[in-house]
Amino acid sequence: MTNLPIHNFLLHHAKKQTVSFHMPGHKGSAIYKRFGFEPFLQKIMDCDITEIPGADNLFQTEGILKAAQENYANLYGVKRSYLLINGTSGGVIAAIMASVPKGKKLIMARNSHKAIFNALVLADIQPVYAYPEMIHEYGISGEITAHEIERCIRENPEAEAVILPSPNYYGICSDIRAIADVVHAHGKILIVDQAHGAHLKFFRDAGCTDMPESAEEQGADIIVNSVHKTLASFTQSAVLNLNSDRVDRYTLEDKLQMIQSTSPSYLLMASLDINAAILDQHKDQLMHEWHDALLYFYKEAGNIPGLVVIGNPFDAKESINLDITKLNLDMSDAGLDAAELEELLIAKGIYAELTTGNILMCMTGIGNTRQHMERLIAALTAISREHTGTARTPKKSVNTVFEEKLELFPIPKNKERIPLEQGAGRICASSIIPYPPGIPFICPGEKLTEQVILYIKTLRESGEKVIGVNERGEITVGK
Repeated sequence: MTNLPIHNFLLHHAKKQTVSFHMPGHKGSAIYKRFGFEPFLQKIMDCDITEIPGADNLFQTEGILKAAQENYANLYGVKRSYLLINGTSGGVIAAIMASVPKGKKLIMARNSHKAIFNALVLADIQPVYAYPEMIHEYGISGEITAHEIERCIRENPEAEAVILPSPNYYGICSDIRAIADVVHAHGKILIVDQAHGAHLKFFRDAGCTDMPESAEEQGADIIVNSVHKTLASFTQSAVLNLNSDRVDRYTLEDKLQMIQSTSPSYLLMASLDINAAILDQHKDQLMHEWHDALLYFYKEAGNIPGLVVIGNPFDAKESINLDITKLNLDMSDAGLDAAELEELLIAKGIYAELTTGNILMCMTGIGNTRQHMERLIAALTAISREHTGTARTPKKSVNTVFEEKLELFPIPKNKERIPLEQGAGRICASSIIPYPPGIPFICPGEKLTEQVILYIKTLRESGEKVIGVNERGEITVGK
C-alpha cells in the first residue's frame, strides 16, 4: 500500500487549525459554509464531471459556462470575461499570443512573472524590458512608470503590445491610467497581469476609496485576474477580462483553447461560479469587513517595537501606491531577517506567503477575519518581546538585479547546459528564477555576469529554491 504522502500531509496540515496568510484567498471552508455552499463541499466528488449534455463547453460556451462568464463581465464591468482553469499563467500566455505576432516585440516589465517569459519562448517573441522603480530602503521593486513605457515605445516603435504586473507581488501598483494613455496614443495594446489584484474592483465598488483602482477601471485592454489568490475560488482558477475592441475576441478565444486543458475542471469552474455569487450578494459587507480588519492590523502593528510595515496607512512618511491587503513585514530592527521571522510565526501556527531578504509578505484574502489579524498581532508582539537583537545589514533582495540592467541580446535558439560557475559572459537561454516570487533573476537574452553567478550561488547555498539550475548545478545558455 502506498503511504499517501500528499493526502496525509494535507489532512495533517488541516488539523493544525493554522492561520493562512498565503494564497488561496478563501482561507478554507468557512466562507463557503457561511454563505450556504456547504452542500457543494459535501458533494464535491460527485460534482467532478466532464462535458456531459447540459454542462456546456469551455471553448464554445453557449449555456451554463456562458452564463458564468457573463456574471464576471458584469461584476468587473468589461466587454467579455473568460473562465481560466490553468491559472493566470495560461491567461497571460494566451493574451500575449493574441496580441503579438510571432517574431515581433513585446514591451514587458522586467519584474514580470515567469509565465510571461514562457510566452516569449512559445511564441518566438522578442522582449523589450521596462524597468521598475526601486524602493531602495527595502530592496524591492516598485511601480513601472508611464515615462518608462514611453521610453520603451519610442526606442521600439515596432513593438506590438505592453504587459506589466499591477499590483506586483508586494502589492505595489502602477499608474495604469497614465500607462494606458501612453500605450493607446501609440496604437499599442495594454495587457495587465493583475494576478494579485482580482479584489481591487470590489473594494472600490464598496466605497473603500483609499484602495488603488483596478486595471479594468483604468482602461487596460486585457486584464488577467488570479481569482484564487485573494478571493474565494479554488487554486488554479482565474478570469481573463477583455476590456476593449483593440484585440480580436476570436483570436483571443483561439489562443485560450490552445493553452488551456481540453479537460477543464468543473470543480474549478464551479468555485469561480460560487465566488461570483458571493461577490454579487455580499460584496459590500465582505469588503468592509476585510478593510476594517486590515486597518486594525496596521494601527496595532505601529505599536510593536522593532516592526516596520511597508506602506502603513497610519504612517505619514509612507507614500507608496500600495494595495494594503499585502502585509509586508520587516523586523530587522529586532535582529530578525524574513526567513527567521517566518520560522517563528510558523511555530505559532501562522503561515506567510513570501520571504525576500528582510521582507516577509503576508497575503490576506477575502477569507481572512479580524480574529486572524488579532492572532498575527499577538504573535508579532510576542516575537518582538522575545528578540531584542541589534539591527543588521539587510540581505540583498533578489529584485535588486533590475537596477543593473544587464546587457540584452536576442534569445538564443541553439542552447546547451553548462556548469553555473562557467556562465559569466554567456547569454542566458532559460530563466533562472527564485521561487517564490517567480520573477526571473536572470532572463533569456541577458548576459550573465560574475556578480549574477555569485549571487545565484549564494541563494542556492542558503537553501533558496532556484528554478533553472538543475541538480548538477547546470544552467541553460546560448550555444
